[in-house]
Amino acid sequence: MKKIIITLSVALIGLFFLLSCKKKAETIYSIAFYNVENLFDTIHDSGKNDYEYLPDGRREWDREKYTNKLKNIAQVLSELSRDRVKEGPVVIGLAEVENFRVLQDLISEPALKNEYQFVHYEGPDKRGIDCALLYNPKLFTPTASVLVPSTPFEGDTIHKTRGFLVVTGNVADEEMTFIVNHWPSRGAKAPVRVHAANQVKAITDSLYAVNKKAKIVVMGDLNDDPMDESVSVAFGAKKFVKDVKKGGFYNPWWEILEDKGVGTLMYRGAWNLFDQIIISQPLLKAKKGLRYVDSEVFMRDYLFQKTGKYKGSPLRTHGGQTWLNGYSDHLPTIIYVEK
Repeated sequence: MKKIIITLSVALIGLFFLLSCKKKAETIYSIAFYNVENLFDTIHDSGKNDYEYLPDGRREWDREKYTNKLKNIAQVLSELSRDRVKEGPVVIGLAEVENFRVLQDLISEPALKNEYQFVHYEGPDKRGIDCALLYNPKLFTPTASVLVPSTPFEGDTIHKTRGFLVVTGNVADEEMTFIVNHWPSRGAKAPVRVHAANQVKAITDSLYAVNKKAKIVVMGDLNDDPMDESVSVAFGAKKFVKDVKKGGFYNPWWEILEDKGVGTLMYRGAWNLFDQIIISQPLLKAKKGLRYVDSEVFMRDYLFQKTGKYKGSPLRTHGGQTWLNGYSDHLPTIIYVEK
């Protein structure tokens, strides 16, 4: 009888362990970012210089090209992190979307199965490209959002940013804040992006002032690499977790680019990693609740050019004036957190 009891006890302990492991696997969540490269519709937006992406514009951007672009982007979004998280990302930050119409058309694509809703504000960009946040309402409930306007660097109104989209809400019964960015292009000098970084730092400092344990994710196309001054000095994101202090941030992409040679866009045969998802200190060392576990650049064979001068680069929408029917000149990035 005693042997039977011991055997049953061991079996129950083993079953409990297996169930615990399964439960842990089911509590992984993903967060993604993607610069979708000029997702314009075919309609002119008043006050915006979007003429290049009209049917009679330089790109001859007609319904066929727009429809294919939506289908291509939706395919990518529908596959992000699905090999590890069945439900896909909790949120997906986007850059280079023209307006609410393209977002509505995008989330209505069959590949996305109407799983996502979005937060978007019309920004000041002269061409009309904005940032947005897609979210799965089953996994994320927004409670507050705002587009924080950018201030020009020393009066430079040409290279100002698109503003900073700040969205707070609940993930797995915890409050998280996402800040979606698209900093000035490399057409501007480095101090312009340092200025953008300082503005984001002011936003995160204010969030920390309200809650020193704030779980914040800063994501976007920063137009700088992780080790550049804007990201590593002005914003202060660190390469190693051990160097992150209270009120600080960790940048996993620094190691991915510098030590592993993996990037998200290619220029003159060399990889850059502008598309970063940066993590606040409370997401690194939380004793309970959501905690960062991993990151990856999303790579699939179909996202790369197979031949020609730009072989090995991300397969973009246009190569010069030629329509390639591609995806984007950037690759998506993903982080994983678990509860």
